[in-house]
Amino acid sequence: MDLSSPAFSDHGQIPIKYTMPGAGGSNISPPLTWTTPPRGTKSLALVVIDIHPVARNWIHWVVIDIPPSVTGLAEGASGVSMPEGARELINSFGKTGYGGPLPPPGTGDHPYVFTLYALDVQSLNLPDRASLQKIHQAIKGHVLTETSITGYFGR
Repeated sequence: MDLSSPAFSDHGQIPIKYTMPGAGGSNISPPLTWTTPPRGTKSLALVVIDIHPVARNWIHWVVIDIPPSVTGLAEGASGVSMPEGARELINSFGKTGYGGPLPPPGTGDHPYVFTLYALDVQSLNLPDRASLQKIHQAIKGHVLTETSITGYFGR
């Protein structure tokens, strides 16, 4: 299973329109595509975090219970046109769905890691507001495979 985005390359710059308004963007979720998950996949989960030391694993987007037949998310899908059955959790901004990059000025480029997990369970049964630790606990022992891409943004 491979994850990619037509909007930016792995280790490339995230275009400004996918950032928060405070960083000059429109907070539009970027388009993502992935190849078919392995046999036995019952759901997919997407976790997007800023792993920069200043951000301390800030959660930008979590989508769980994505049906295994889905092979991507369209640009701007968050909150608008998510796959049936998929559920967006509350991000570190306190909002449900996608929250784009908004790194503090002068802290350099921040790495935003988009990780897609193929899981052997249909639902993760997580609350709307789940910490990264709770998300990792929920998927532990259920990951068939995972793939990730990293985009960078700084101001």
